[in-house]
Amino acid sequence: MISAASAPASRRIGFGSRLSSWDLKVSPYLYISPFFILFVIVGLFPIGYTAVISFMDWDLVRGSGEFIGFGQYEWILANPKFWIALRNTFSIFLLSSVPQLIAAVFIAAMLDQNIRAKTFWRMGVLLPYVMAPVAVALIFSNMFGDQYGIVNTWLGAIGIDAVKWHSNAFASHIAIATMVNFRWTGYNTLILLAAMQAIPRDYYEAATVDGAGKLRQFFSITMPSLRPTLIFVIITSTIGGLQIFDEPRMYDQFGTGGANSQWLTITLWLYNIGWGEWNFGRAAALAWILFIIILIIGLINLLVTRSLVRDEGSRSTLTRAQLRSARRDAKAEVARNRAVHNAGGSASADDRTAAATATNTHGSSAHDHEVTR
Repeated sequence: MISAASAPASRRIGFGSRLSSWDLKVSPYLYISPFFILFVIVGLFPIGYTAVISFMDWDLVRGSGEFIGFGQYEWILANPKFWIALRNTFSIFLLSSVPQLIAAVFIAAMLDQNIRAKTFWRMGVLLPYVMAPVAVALIFSNMFGDQYGIVNTWLGAIGIDAVKWHSNAFASHIAIATMVNFRWTGYNTLILLAAMQAIPRDYYEAATVDGAGKLRQFFSITMPSLRPTLIFVIITSTIGGLQIFDEPRMYDQFGTGGANSQWLTITLWLYNIGWGEWNFGRAAALAWILFIIILIIGLINLLVTRSLVRDEGSRSTLTRAQLRSARRDAKAEVARNRAVHNAGGSASADDRTAAATATNTHGSSAHDHEVTR
């Protein structure tokens, strides 16, 4: 019989151990809480507040408004300026994003080569992005002047008539897109360059041994490897392109989008409604319409992204039913081989060879399909 004095004493958890356990569980949330607190204050609350205002005829002086439902949205959609601004926004977006991505891929490919002074050239490419958008817009707006612009002077020197960069809608879109390309091409170039440098060099060495040239290596190795990064760049360029504001705002001295709304964008019209007409209800409704447009295009990009990722890897030529049958046959062949092995090799060598061949064939087909999925 064991006495009470000899029995082991129960372990008591002190306050220090409990405090340490709480610190281990709670401290990670405290570390990340400043971001979420600031996001709620300066991000989530303004979004919700804007949504409420968009359904009201808001009075900025009194800080209150009358609920009118979808009246502000109906006014925006019925206004011809909205459709003009939407057309201009997509036109400038396409004229800037497509050449910008092509130039960024080309420059990144050049910087990825073994050239001298790599750091100098990379910093030089990023320099336009560091410049203030207002400075870029002022410089290029003077370059694309209708009468005394440098671009028209150069065109006249080679015998081409002067272009009405401000009065012609399409010409103004080209000028504004040129500003955007000048500022953002270097930023996208460095992102693509980082992705190119992450590609294993063994791929290029093997392709060189096989006789592939630089152009073939670029389209067969570089571009497929850049697919996820290109998707990211396309999505961010889409969001930024649909929210373009600085360049159209500073394209002339008035900042209204032109006398005939030649380069009026959605964000510029939003600014004019909110701070020009002091109608924050309509401005909030227009902001939410722009948000929905960006969301729809983002969902389309997401679907395209999923389809591109799903297409990566080897592609099987078998149907799903054939692949399921192949997997079942492969499992049956594996079980048969085990049974033959356990029976001491009662089956002939030819049968075992045929079973192994069938197993490898069906198994590789199923594996290819799994990689594709």
